[in-house]
Formats: sequence, C-alpha cells, structure tokens
Amino acid sequence: MFMLIPALLLALPWWTLVWAPTGGTGTLFWIGTAVVAVLFACLPVAMFLGHGPAQSDPAVIVGDALLGVSWVFFAWSVIGVFVRGALTVIGVDDPARPVAAGVAITALALTGWGVYEARRVPRVRTVDVAIRGLAPGLDGLRMVVVTDTHYAALNRVRWSEKVVDVVNGLEPDIACHAGDLADGSVEKRQTQVDPLGKVVAPLGRFYITGNHEYFGDAQGWIDYMAALGWQPLHNEHRTLTRDGDRLVIAGIDDPTGRGLPGHGPDLPAALTGADPDLPVVLLAHQPKQIADAVAAGVALQISGHTHGGQIWPFHYLVRLDQPVVAGLSRHANNTQLYTSRGTGFWGPPLRVFAPSEITVLVLHPEPA
Repeated sequence: MFMLIPALLLALPWWTLVWAPTGGTGTLFWIGTAVVAVLFACLPVAMFLGHGPAQSDPAVIVGDALLGVSWVFFAWSVIGVFVRGALTVIGVDDPARPVAAGVAITALALTGWGVYEARRVPRVRTVDVAIRGLAPGLDGLRMVVVTDTHYAALNRVRWSEKVVDVVNGLEPDIACHAGDLADGSVEKRQTQVDPLGKVVAPLGRFYITGNHEYFGDAQGWIDYMAALGWQPLHNEHRTLTRDGDRLVIAGIDDPTGRGLPGHGPDLPAALTGADPDLPVVLLAHQPKQIADAVAAGVALQISGHTHGGQIWPFHYLVRLDQPVVAGLSRHANNTQLYTSRGTGFWGPPLRVFAPSEITVLVLHPEPA
C-alpha cells in the first residue's frame, strides 16, 4: 500500500500529461516520464522519513507537499479523461494535447492558489444560532471557535500570532479550540502554540482533544493548554453565567482516545452534575459524535475534523465517514451541529475550494 498509493496518484497524470499527448515517443515523453519517476521515488521516501520513526520535519514538508500536488494533478487528470472522451465523441481531432494543456494549467494554478489559501490568516465566518431554552441574559453571546490548527513541521509562529489578534478583535465571550491542536510533541511545537495564551475571553477559554493529539502526547497537550490558561474539557463540563442566566459548556475526548487509559469520549460523565434544565453546548471533535449528542439532548455540538475536505474533491471521501462536512446542520431531538472547516491545515499545505475559517457563533434564544 505504501508504494501503491503514490503509483495510483501518479499513473493517471503520467498518462494524461505525458503518454497521451506524445504517443509514447520523443524528448518530451522521456523528460516527463523521468520527472514522474523521480516523484514516485521521492514521495514514499519523504513520507516514511517524515512520518515514520525518524520524524524528520524537512522530510514531512517535502513529502506532504508532494502528496498534495499529486492529489491535485490526479483529480484534474480524472476530469481530463472524461473531457477527452467527450471531445472524441463530438469528433475533435487529436484531443489529447489540448486536454493535457488544460489539465496542466488548471492543476498548476490551483496548486498555487491552494498554497496561498492554506497559509493565509483565515477568514472570519459569523453564524447566528438559535438555541432552545437559552435565557434572555445570554442573547448575543459570542463564541469564537478555532480548530484543527495542526501546528506541525512548518513553523507558523507568526501565523499563530495573527490568528490570536483576529480572535481578540472579535471580542469573544467564550473562546473554543475544538481539537487537533498540533502534530508532534509539546517540546517540538510549543512555540507555535504559545500565542494562544494571549486569547482573551471573559467567560472562559475551552479546549478538547482531537484525534491527532492521540497520535502524539495527548495528556501533554492537555496539561500544556491548562498551563496557558485554557480549560481542557476532558469529559467534563462548566456552568457559565452572564447577567444572572446560565449555560452549560461541555467537552468530550475524541474517539481515538479509547486506546489510551483514562481517555475516550464519555458524554454521560461529562454531563454528570449539570443542571438538566440548562441548554448544553458540546465540544466534540468529530461530527459523527452527533449521535451521542442527540441522545443526550445537547442543544449545539461544535466540531471540526473534516477541514471541509481541504483539497477538492476530497470532501466526497470525507462524507463517507462523517455526517456533515461543513456548516450548521439540524439533527434529531432539535440538536444542532456546527462543523468548522478548520483554522489551519493538515499534511499538504494546500486548501482548494475549502477555505479555512475562524468562526463566530452568536447565540440567540430560539423563538417559541
């Protein structure tokens, strides 16, 4: 599988961009074939050195970038196959060359744009959410959500500082980080995470684990975020008060945590002792945790994890695993789910048709 995936990603672009327009002969064919062969050799080696035992950050950067570019060229080569077939049907003579040119230009342009979208400070997305049972004193409560920051091999300290500036400029009552904080140990990534300690939110700053914390040092990140002044919600809740009215905010672990003693989602434990008459806002990293939220009568679940697909058309694959890819959705028992496209990116430093976001959820009482 380690060799098969790069082979599949590169074979179709090779056929579309190299073999088909050249007929398998000539200088351009051999140059193009050599380039694809080098990529095929480099991609698995870089991924192994980066994500394997060596944990080499330079290799991570190279391998993830090659993976992202390969996916973009693969996706548009698939489209090129259908376009070529349609042109052949309508009688266009030798459509291979114009199709190859179109695929190459489109893929290169989207790769450049995708890098820009991934590295930029996210846009702010404001969403009004009507909450059943929300008391009047909490009308207009502002929850600012960041998630899936994935601080990793690329040093993004300055980006992190700019994100915090944006968050503070939004004047949140509550700040939330919905998991996948960083890839790697606290020792390696803490300088990128440190700016989060400057977030200001009068009613509290809350953090939950995502699945990626459990690929590294989940307890270490829980402890470190607590040291920065954030309140980790490790299957627990807090009751918040404003103008005499109250709201419960709860958080549960990611399901990946079940492999670590003392971790794993436990919503009944998280809500133990909570006033059953108060609306509950739940932080749960994966949208598919909505089933438990519905059963518990949660008013609003806030999730990330999907990245909105991150690189089109990957969202179709995400949808096979998750009930929602992005946005506000309503589920059974009058439970709502907001799924963020994420603030950072994972792996390939690209975002294509899935822009990152810093989310402002403005809560209002649901009309009777």
